Amino acid sequence: MREPNTPRRILLVDCDAFFVQVARLEDPEGAGRTPLLIVGGSPSGRGVVTSASYEARAHGVRSAMPTAQALRLCPDATVVGVPRESVSHRSGEVQAVLEDLAPVVQAASVDEFYLDLTGTERLFSHETLEETARRIREEVLAQTRISVSVGGGSGRGIAKLAATRAKPAGVHVVAAGAEQEFLDPLFLAELPGVGPALARSLKGKGLLTVADARAVQPEWLTRWFGPRRGTWLLQQIHGVDDSPVDPRARRKSISSERTFARNLQREEEIDRRLVELCTSVGRTLRKKGLRTRTITVKLRDPDFTTRQHTRTLSEPVETNPAILSAARDLLRDLLSDRGCPVRLLGVGLSGLTTPESGGQLTLFAEPGLQPETERDVDVSRAVDHLAERFGQDAVVPGTMVGRRRDTPRPVD
Repeated sequence: MREPNTPRRILLVDCDAFFVQVARLEDPEGAGRTPLLIVGGSPSGRGVVTSASYEARAHGVRSAMPTAQALRLCPDATVVGVPRESVSHRSGEVQAVLEDLAPVVQAASVDEFYLDLTGTERLFSHETLEETARRIREEVLAQTRISVSVGGGSGRGIAKLAATRAKPAGVHVVAAGAEQEFLDPLFLAELPGVGPALARSLKGKGLLTVADARAVQPEWLTRWFGPRRGTWLLQQIHGVDDSPVDPRARRKSISSERTFARNLQREEEIDRRLVELCTSVGRTLRKKGLRTRTITVKLRDPDFTTRQHTRTLSEPVETNPAILSAARDLLRDLLSDRGCPVRLLGVGLSGLTTPESGGQLTLFAEPGLQPETERDVDVSRAVDHLAERFGQDAVVPGTMVGRRRDTPRPVD
């Protein structure tokens, strides 16, 4: 147990260009040999960048950028698809190593892990937090061949900012008591949780750095940005962060999306792709032991306009038929709003709960939606079991039989 007023010892382990590393490990003779590597999209320029090698980033390539734009900036780059299953597998390997090295580990995403080492000084022979971070970095690399950067400090926010400073393949630890010295030179836009809109508002008030914001009287921050956001901003600029590292923390959402090599025109083809995506996210949902209340369908038009519709159900669901029924309803609305070919299609699940947290099976359908029955649950779980034993293509919906399936791209 931590002594009162004793600083916490928090690390963030951040896998360096994780999707790039995985692509290179999976294809050492191809992706592994090219320094200019883009993961996401296709060589024809379709799709968006999921990740890029540091050499490609030097040319201006960034994640979420259209692959066509990335290739204009870096025409000699090699483009490969997202190795989705391998990413999940290697993420699990990294987490397993960390759980052997630290008492409390929380996976914040597929490539970020928070560690709480508070009270472990005797366990680690009184080594400094920086020494511990370097030892963990070396052990992860030795056991998984995944290079990580490690940031450390007295809270999660400081550790995350420090990990950014450590990249690539380094360690940066902010000593207890030095948080303000570390924070003051940073741009406010660098703080976790400060999005583009808030950054513009802060800039409009003449506030660019943390030091600028600290010079403002607290009541002005709450007057300008409201009590809730103003109080939150005050905590950020002073490095106040008591948020726990919780290994039981659940994912906030599950989603998958696919950018197509050619725009989808026919309704039956769009529907088939929707079935694939719903099957993918549904399987992940059940594997995590979760249910969902909110389904989102996302479209991107040929002119890069991105649209989405969301529906929240009265009760949580977990089966493919229930998810697909809601997704089809949302897709019909999107297509009727603007009838044009589909460049990208995505399905997201949020409002995640466990079966123990309440909610009954939706035995009576909501308007326009298929009800979820006990039989649906049994069938979905049986199909998941077969897929785990014999591969994802062992049992597929009828609309997918005999057709080549493209693996949906995960969204973190």
